[in-house]
Amino acid sequence: MSLLTFKECVIALLVGIFAAALVALPRWNRLYRQPVFSAKDSVELYLEKEMDREGLIQLLKQKDLHYDGQVLRWSQQMLRWNTFEAGHYVFSKDVSYEQLFSRLGKGLQDPIRLLLLPGQSRQRLVKKISNSFKFDSLALEHTLSDSLFLEEAQLDSQDVIGRLYPATYQFYWTASPQEVLSRLFETFKENISAKYRSRLDQIDYSLDEIITLASIIEWESAEDSEKPIISGLYWNRLRKGMRLQADPTVNYAVGKRRRLTYEDYKVEHPYNTYLHAGLPPGPISNPSKTSIEAALYPEEHDYLYMVASPDGTHNFSETYREHLRKSAEWRRWLEKQYRIKRNRQKEQN
Repeated sequence: MSLLTFKECVIALLVGIFAAALVALPRWNRLYRQPVFSAKDSVELYLEKEMDREGLIQLLKQKDLHYDGQVLRWSQQMLRWNTFEAGHYVFSKDVSYEQLFSRLGKGLQDPIRLLLLPGQSRQRLVKKISNSFKFDSLALEHTLSDSLFLEEAQLDSQDVIGRLYPATYQFYWTASPQEVLSRLFETFKENISAKYRSRLDQIDYSLDEIITLASIIEWESAEDSEKPIISGLYWNRLRKGMRLQADPTVNYAVGKRRRLTYEDYKVEHPYNTYLHAGLPPGPISNPSKTSIEAALYPEEHDYLYMVASPDGTHNFSETYREHLRKSAEWRRWLEKQYRIKRNRQKEQN
């Protein structure tokens, strides 16, 4: 081969490489660098089930996202992602086609944040949890009543509400009810069962009974400082064989947290501690750690009665006579507030 011919071959090769690069580079940029969406903020997607390309396109249309449909179809064909996994995904506003398809195709989800507050009723907890996941409230209720599942967790349907430990969790949106509940139960064990085992061995109440008492304390007061006082009061009543007469149990019986009427206290219900002695059959809420600690470590005193006070706490009494006096003061204060409210309404009208 002559020198000229060799040079011509090299030049032709370089030209070919350059031409190929001119074709490939825009394609590479389009696949790996060009943003998919014209978005100002991050893009959040929930895939209810495994989807193909057309299913994904329909989802993007429902989200009212701005994108180039032709480029999206072309990119999907070039990258050869044909199915996309169910899940929750959060993408930055400049996500590329390769990042979008590879994460959806591999099912690389972003976790969701579940915040469980203390003092929630069963209904509220079911709604909160089920609204945060792919499963619905019926599936969660079924699991909460599943005797085999609860037997493995060493719980029953009445005690389970008290084990839904209030905290902030991270889960995958596609987690099952069993996975979610098992995690909540395990967190309860780590923070309560294991930590206070020695204390539970020292007292005459079981863990279930302590959680039930703590759930009542949780509804009685939002002030952590007076929870041990309330706990001591209830311990005193239990020791003396007195009925607890805890208003929160009546609220639970009537199904509403509101100011109780005289008739409410007569509602026949196993949780109504004005009618039935001892602790109710199970917790009325998921108590906070401070309420559980108060139930475990009650303050020692001789109080047997309490009534609400204007500052949002309680007034405590050792005798029924003293309790009647403080109750009368509370009623007079309430009546005064009602008068002030009525007068303001008249002035506005």
